[in-house]
Amino acid sequence: MTTDQDRRPHETAAPVVDINRILGPLPHDDVPSRDETGLTRELDRLGIDTACVVHSHALYGDPRDGNGQLDLIDDRRLRPVPVLVPGPLGTDDRYAGTDDRYADADADRSVADPDRSVDGAAALVRLCPDRHGWGITGPHALALTAALARAGSAVLLAWEAVTPAEVHRLAAAGPGLRIVLTGTGYRSLRDLTELLDTHPLLYVDTSTLCGHRQVEWFAERHGAHRVLFGTGAPITDDAGPRHLLDTLDLPDGDVALIAGGNALRLLGGEA
Repeated sequence: MTTDQDRRPHETAAPVVDINRILGPLPHDDVPSRDETGLTRELDRLGIDTACVVHSHALYGDPRDGNGQLDLIDDRRLRPVPVLVPGPLGTDDRYAGTDDRYADADADRSVADPDRSVDGAAALVRLCPDRHGWGITGPHALALTAALARAGSAVLLAWEAVTPAEVHRLAAAGPGLRIVLTGTGYRSLRDLTELLDTHPLLYVDTSTLCGHRQVEWFAERHGAHRVLFGTGAPITDDAGPRHLLDTLDLPDGDVALIAGGNALRLLGGEA
């Protein structure tokens, strides 16, 4: 094992992909990423090649407005991540690869139809049940996540937005649904370990894994393929996770997976 003094930045040409980032103005702060130009400058400054971005309007306002802002992105380094809301007052179903409304009386039947088109489904979506007032294990939500699993989409889900029991039920109800839990940390370690041991398609991001050797522990305990680089910026710090990535006490191959390989695999529809 190396010490902090022995540790050196990893020399790898692996792409760095921030799986968890916000584009747009914040209601409580003036941030560089309030527009596309400012965000890309921040990525350049930190040596981040690609960022998967939700729009702040989708988090703090109407997800339909925020998702519409994603259609205006010009820089291909920014990968749009729509925020989805299930049910009759929800978002455009095209992001889940279906034209049906999840509130339809035959929603369960339409989602289960193997011949239904999944064209246009987003590779990665974000679910915010706490912010937008819906239950993550309700019938509309389960219909939505079943459609996402069938379409090959992955899901970002904040740890503080759900309970461990809800994560367990969601993962058990939707075989094939890949869920990246963001905002985890030391206090969630026991629950996370049980969940990751039980559900092989659960992953974590690095946005708040800032304790001593937490990322190394997850990689060694559950496999480096289940840890994705993510900052949560600008809500949480981006420079810290980026520096940590360069100094991880892990083999270069594992670091390359965490830096961007795992994210690219998820975005390509692979487990």
